[in-house]
Amino acid sequence: CHPTYHCAFCPAIQCLLHSPGMRQPGEVRGTLTRAKRGWVWNQMFVLEEFSGPDPILVGRLHTDLDVGNKNLKYVLAGEGAGTIFAINERTGDIHAMKRLDREEKAEYTLTAQVINRDTNEPLEPPSEFIIKVQDINDNAPEFTNGPYHATVPEMSQVGTPVTKVTATDADDPVYGNSAKLVYSILEGQPYFSIDPNTAVIKIALQGMDREMREEYLVVIQAKDMGGHMGGLSGTTTVTITLTDVNDNPPKFSKSLYEFTIPEDLGIGQVGGKVKANDRDMGENAKSTYNVIGGDDKDVFEITTDSQTQEGILRLKKPLDFENKKSYTLRVEATNVNFDPQFSGSGPFKDTATVKVAVEDSDEPPVFTQPSYLVEVHENTGVNAVIEQVAAHDPDITGSLVRYFIDRHTDLERQFNINVDDGKITLAKPLDREMDMWHNITVTAMEVRNHSQISRAIVAIKVLDINDNAPEFAMEYETFLCENGKPGQVIQTVSAVDKDDPKNGHFFIYSLVPEMSNNPNFTIKDNKDNSINVLAKHDTFRRQKQEMYYLPIVVSDNGSPPMSSTNTLTIRVCGCSKEGIVQSCNVEAYVLPIGLSMGALIAILACIILLLVIVVLFVTLRRHKNEPLIIKDDEDVRENIIRYDDEGGGEEDTEAFDIATLQNPDGINGFLPRKDIKPDLQFMPRQGQHSGPNGVDVDEFINVRLHEADNDPTAPPYDSIQIYGYEGRGSVASSLSSLETASSDSDQNFDYLREWGPHFRRLGELYSVGESDREP
Repeated sequence: CHPTYHCAFCPAIQCLLHSPGMRQPGEVRGTLTRAKRGWVWNQMFVLEEFSGPDPILVGRLHTDLDVGNKNLKYVLAGEGAGTIFAINERTGDIHAMKRLDREEKAEYTLTAQVINRDTNEPLEPPSEFIIKVQDINDNAPEFTNGPYHATVPEMSQVGTPVTKVTATDADDPVYGNSAKLVYSILEGQPYFSIDPNTAVIKIALQGMDREMREEYLVVIQAKDMGGHMGGLSGTTTVTITLTDVNDNPPKFSKSLYEFTIPEDLGIGQVGGKVKANDRDMGENAKSTYNVIGGDDKDVFEITTDSQTQEGILRLKKPLDFENKKSYTLRVEATNVNFDPQFSGSGPFKDTATVKVAVEDSDEPPVFTQPSYLVEVHENTGVNAVIEQVAAHDPDITGSLVRYFIDRHTDLERQFNINVDDGKITLAKPLDREMDMWHNITVTAMEVRNHSQISRAIVAIKVLDINDNAPEFAMEYETFLCENGKPGQVIQTVSAVDKDDPKNGHFFIYSLVPEMSNNPNFTIKDNKDNSINVLAKHDTFRRQKQEMYYLPIVVSDNGSPPMSSTNTLTIRVCGCSKEGIVQSCNVEAYVLPIGLSMGALIAILACIILLLVIVVLFVTLRRHKNEPLIIKDDEDVRENIIRYDDEGGGEEDTEAFDIATLQNPDGINGFLPRKDIKPDLQFMPRQGQHSGPNGVDVDEFINVRLHEADNDPTAPPYDSIQIYGYEGRGSVASSLSSLETASSDSDQNFDYLREWGPHFRRLGELYSVGESDREP
């Protein structure tokens, strides 16, 4: 520092630097030189969280221009100026006006300047300085990621790392020990330890077994101030789980297992279950089972149930109580996954003994063989024995056996069987050409227990004998041209035989002996079981003979040989020059030249069609000229209702007499029906006849209703009613044509058309009648 000036803030602020070339107040410089700053500072410090009755002095600013001049004024600007920090305008003292928190803001940048109090003109350029907030230990460590969870394999060595925790402290890590943390375990010893500086948690106890204890809760503490007295601390929890390793062998729950199974247990069926328990879990607990010893160990096998980890004992071969009644097996359970680091603790397997007792069952009979093949010639006689089957009861009791044929396999009842000895005989003759194979099922049933039944297939092959004569392969249609040449082949003939000889068919063709020298035709062997029929001459004519019959004998090479006579029908036809058949009928000669049979048929069809049209036309003309008036001798019941009298209609209500409802034709109590011919004669009611007076209407109607309901000859025409009298006062007056016919005057019936559609038909009838009336 310059010897003339005193440093006002040391050591909080560096000494003010004085420049010898600085102009003093009132001094006039003779030469122009660059003005230099008279004071400069770097930084100040203030303690955080300081609280007191008065503002705390942070520091003092001083310039070499301040030599007692009262016109100087100190001005402060920047972060917190005027609110957090205040400056004395005259002395330059800076005070903190509020309580500061370093964790909120660690430093403030401000600008100081000296100005003229009167003119507010700056006397020097502004200078920037920093006020730093000095830290105190006011924040405790925090575990922001807690609580923690970690896993470590069981049986791990001491010092094996488990996990690492991290705590943070908001205090200044570079100032003092406020943020220097030290870690320790509050809970979890002696199982685990922690590095005080790195916070790595490690295994601290040898042989930690998951099967004994699987989960641990560890409490970790972090303390600042290097762990010394007065430091702040924070805690967190770490849940440590031991994971499983294959450190335990499987162990059978007992050393001896005993099972009893029936001898009729099916192949692959379960005979028993064993279980080897493993204290491990998951893949480490999986075991596989094997039969490693015992008598007839191939009879059984043991498999592993992947869900229950049980050993399933299954049957591989059928059991027979009569031959062997018990079995002793040695089974082994072995871990699937083996960990070599635990090989020293012993074999990871266990063995147990399994005893199986066979329980006797009532078994069905057993045939000497499961199926039989029989060959029988088709000429074997009825009741001949073709095979004998045999079955026996395998049980100790040895029940008798009876034999039967399943008729579902022998619907034609071709065979029989002796129920006692199993001999199969023929019930009907065999025919190889109908059925070459017969597959029947024979059942054997115990006499003592009918539910015990066994079945065997008997396949019967019918052997062939030569019992069928050969015949033509098809029904030949042979044509011979009139203009054919001698020696021309007119037909190739082959034969078939239903028999099936071992060496194949060989057919011999010949003409019947009486026609061996046939003058018209001859045959030629083709050496392939077929022949050609040839014509001997060319003088065949339809007028002379239209059809020829040629008997041919066909024989086979069987023993004895069989033969048949087949007749070949040969038609003589007219052919073209190319040999194409055109006509084979004799009538073709009498037809006109140039007019074919098809043309004649067409002409005949046209004539018939014209005749049908003429008949239809005449019929329609006759039907059109018939009058519409229905004659009295025609009985059209659907359209005509007969009335005996007219009456007055609905207004006829006075002096009602029941006798008026009676039809004179039915006064005797029986009214015959004209629309049907009754099969039964209906007997009229016997009883009183309705008189003109003194008859109850209700009784009359009931009697009529009873007769209608019980009349077997009457159809159910409920809508037909017969009136003997209508009454007076009808709007239409009289509808009868009797008076009109007796009168010479003409009547106009046009008013009938005005009564609606119900009277339209009646109006048409009378209109036609008027028009057709003779003058």
